[in-house]
Amino acid sequence: MLNVSSRALALGAAAIAALALGAALATEHWGGIVPCALCLVERWPYRIAIVFGLLAAILPPRVARGFLALFALTMLAGAVIAAVHVGVEQHWWPSPLPECAAPHISGHSLAERLAEMPDRPAKPCDAPTFLIPGLPISMAAMNFIASLGFFIVIAAYLVRERGKKR
Repeated sequence: MLNVSSRALALGAAAIAALALGAALATEHWGGIVPCALCLVERWPYRIAIVFGLLAAILPPRVARGFLALFALTMLAGAVIAAVHVGVEQHWWPSPLPECAAPHISGHSLAERLAEMPDRPAKPCDAPTFLIPGLPISMAAMNFIASLGFFIVIAAYLVRERGKKR
């Protein structure tokens, strides 16, 4: 592993997390890909990790390591969420979110039913989205790999730095 400071690692990690979140938003807005409810939940760890990364970059090194640890744990949580989503896509288990099911429209008249319909149809959580044609890795699986990779890199850095202190 390269010999980098905690400040440089924190800034780099925050920037990469921001790029990953930006890529997800770009595929939605410019790529026309509709995210499901689990996809939207998967974005939260990146938002939180960006804040932890920026805090780690501006705080003293001793405190920064704590925020880098929080960054790593946040990305581990992101990997768990992504793994749940991959399991839903593979039909290993049902989605834990009720939003992933078909909308329940209960109006009695046609006008009431139309009023209850969402503006944009929801994407079911068990329908994988493949970003790269011909590559059988869904966006949820890519997120799992990225989140787990983030966790491993930051955790390895923290373990190495702790070993240097002894």
